[in-house]
Amino acid sequence: MTASRVRPPFDADERTQLVGYLDLQRAIVRWKCEGLSEADAHCSVLPGSPYMTMAGVVSHMRWVEHCWFEVLLLGRPAVGPQFEDGPEAADMMVEGVPLAQLLGEYERQCEVSNEITASHGLDDVGKHPGYNADRTSLRWILLHMIEETARHAGHADIIRELVDGRKGYF
Repeated sequence: MTASRVRPPFDADERTQLVGYLDLQRAIVRWKCEGLSEADAHCSVLPGSPYMTMAGVVSHMRWVEHCWFEVLLLGRPAVGPQFEDGPEAADMMVEGVPLAQLLGEYERQCEVSNEITASHGLDDVGKHPGYNADRTSLRWILLHMIEETARHAGHADIIRELVDGRKGYF
């Protein structure tokens, strides 16, 4: 399925623009995965960054969504590989996990994040007792997530070109 890659309207309200641009970047990440074989999805293209694979990027994005919206904003328990006493980049260590599974988990997490966003005001601040969450508004989280997702969508674009030569601008 081709993910919709549409910019929000120029005259949309602030919330619609923030969520629209985040959804656009999320769709680009998913688009860059379309048609990849499992071998290519798990192929490391950078010798110095062995976990920088398409599968690793998708997994990382899933956990970033969880962290910012569920943990920091809502104050839910900090669960997931980035919170465990494991190696750095544990959230990108997904050898043997099918890309379809990772994309499904990412899609579901994005839906949860959008539900959370829809039920909170842009000025609402985080409830987690640490990480300066009480100084972090939903507006800031959305802006950060646009930046974070766009950066990794760029990584996905480069990974895809290095893996199989496929290029494309959204």
